[in-house]
Amino acid sequence: MNNQFWFSLSLSCVLGAMVAPGLAQWKAAVYQTAEKSAQRLTRVAEVPLTAGAPLTEKLDYVFVDPARTFQTVVGFGGALTDAAAETYYKLPAATRRELIRAYYDPKDGIGYTLGRTQINSCDFSSDSYTYVKEGDAALATFDVAHDRRYRIPLIKEAIAAAGGHLTLFASPWSAPAWMKTNGDMLHGGFLKPEYRDAWARYFVAFIRAYEKEGIPIWGVTVQNEPMAIQTWESLQFTAEEERDFVRDHLGPTLEKNGLGGIKLMVWDHNRTFMVQRASVILGDPAAAKYIWGIGFHWYTDPAYDHVAKVHEAFPQAHLLFTEGCTYPFDWAKIHDWSWGETYGTAILNDLNHGAEGWTDWNILLDQTGGPNHVGNFCYAPVHADTRTGELTYMNSFYYLGHFSKFIRPGAKRLLCSATKDVLLATAFMNPDGSIAVVVMNATDAAMPYQLRLGPNAAALESPAHSIM
Repeated sequence: MNNQFWFSLSLSCVLGAMVAPGLAQWKAAVYQTAEKSAQRLTRVAEVPLTAGAPLTEKLDYVFVDPARTFQTVVGFGGALTDAAAETYYKLPAATRRELIRAYYDPKDGIGYTLGRTQINSCDFSSDSYTYVKEGDAALATFDVAHDRRYRIPLIKEAIAAAGGHLTLFASPWSAPAWMKTNGDMLHGGFLKPEYRDAWARYFVAFIRAYEKEGIPIWGVTVQNEPMAIQTWESLQFTAEEERDFVRDHLGPTLEKNGLGGIKLMVWDHNRTFMVQRASVILGDPAAAKYIWGIGFHWYTDPAYDHVAKVHEAFPQAHLLFTEGCTYPFDWAKIHDWSWGETYGTAILNDLNHGAEGWTDWNILLDQTGGPNHVGNFCYAPVHADTRTGELTYMNSFYYLGHFSKFIRPGAKRLLCSATKDVLLATAFMNPDGSIAVVVMNATDAAMPYQLRLGPNAAALESPAHSIM
């Protein structure tokens, strides 16, 4: 399915209440994505907000209090990996333009503002590689020539489509094999103590190299999934080792090289262990002073409350979802509605528990769920058939768009609650004063409710299996 119709939509705000003193000026523009319909981020109504009647338990409500604000949004986006870039440049030019506009154009697309990329290779690369020659601890041979073929050009196109700025962070999957205890970029292994300083300088070299390519790096994570021993590129850090590496090597090295403003994130792994990891690392003031925040993934138990627990224990730490995807890949199931609802459920819960942004995994994969050099195939919100040049948009693309398009960088989360547990809801005040309210219904029944914004109300209905 090639969703060319998408670009004919005139989109502005999910539930945009224009903040103005006159009650008659309040209105909600309603956009909807619903199963068993053609609605995909479709504007379905404009509803006035009028003086609300007295509350009654016979009705269901979504309440929004603009006077109560919480965290500020960094952005929403996805990962610009080797796999995404290689797939992208196998497509016809017109199809590439469609894709980049669909993701990054704030008016005609879903307005991604956040991105992730990798340092060295990862599983979603066609092969394993590093940027230096064997044994070069001085990093004299450091060169990102590999990335100039596909990945760097893709990132530049994304930056241009996003209006000239993309908040981009980078993560390593593995140090070079010769820096590791197992002598292999794959299958885990630890960083040898004698290479801790060289590995810290590697981050600096990467940031500087990308700057020279015209790509500013906003932040880095210390290590992708540091507890995992994977069949692909992986490097292990205990909590204590990650703390010590940040405190004694990476933090001081970034600062010494004039990169103290780089947002340094630890953990970058599943929610389930993030409380323990935060306690060990952020509990050390000498390490914590270098750390901007905690990155986290979703691949085991949901553990949404762990996001809130870290925020409660360490309110100075920023919280960013750094990776998530659905898998295993099966083309026959590409249009299952559950994929979008998985995203919607996670994003709503993460935001309501204190996350400041949300980063999907690959923005684009091919018809096999790759390329991937270890067979670890998965879904992306958009798949390209590189044989025909056709794009397939999964419903997860539209679910993501209900957040990325309407909740903009700098938005502040508002107090929001629903009287029905099955209505998942969140609300944000954008820098321009508009309010975005996202409501999701994953049940088989439509749910009528009243949106209550202070004393004002609008009668709405959330269709079965929808996000609005």
